[in-house]
Amino acid sequence: MSSRQSHKEQHRLAIGGSLRAAALGANDGIVSVSSLLLGIAAASGDRTHILIGGIAALVGGAMSMAAGEYISVSAQRDLEQAELGIERRELAEDPVAEEAELARIYEARGVSKDLAAQVAGQLTATDPLGAHARDELGITEQLKARPLSAALASATSFTVGAILPLAATYLSPAGAVEPAILASSLLGLILLGYLAGKAGSQVTLRGIARVVLWGVIAMGVTWLAGHLVSGFTQTTG
Repeated sequence: MSSRQSHKEQHRLAIGGSLRAAALGANDGIVSVSSLLLGIAAASGDRTHILIGGIAALVGGAMSMAAGEYISVSAQRDLEQAELGIERRELAEDPVAEEAELARIYEARGVSKDLAAQVAGQLTATDPLGAHARDELGITEQLKARPLSAALASATSFTVGAILPLAATYLSPAGAVEPAILASSLLGLILLGYLAGKAGSQVTLRGIARVVLWGVIAMGVTWLAGHLVSGFTQTTG
């Protein structure tokens, strides 16, 4: 077996952006929907009202996540296209200066002056815009902005996260809705923290605890707000 076949490196930096978006979407789905469910449950124990509010939160949240991600990534893509347009014009106007600039980039990274000039010359001869996009602007095919894909991934991950507390609400006994929402959400947050760490090759209790802690704080505040509103309305009513 050759060394090329036996040596297989598995780097996760290329999927870092996708992983971040998926983790953020799932976390938001769990925390925001479960918080809303707990708030409604604290103010009104009617399961139908709780489920209607939860479903509305799921749909609205997923659409909001998709729209926000699409707008954000579209702005990034527009910036990339503008930068590439500038680079394309500079290559057309002064290709010699652009090749020298590319060589200086390689020199700054530790390549000898002669070798940097050779590499810059060869890359300029084959794909000058691609070389400048990658090494000067940091734009690669793997990290290129894709608005539609980002929007779909964000909405999907939010929905997956939101389904967990909704399912717990629907399946739980009449008198145990709030504990079921809390337990399912905690389980989901622990699993999310573990999977995020696993994907990054570093599962730590600190990372899991961070995810769970902020989720519990958000749910606790919303639950308290529901109780306060319920008490206020009963007093004034």
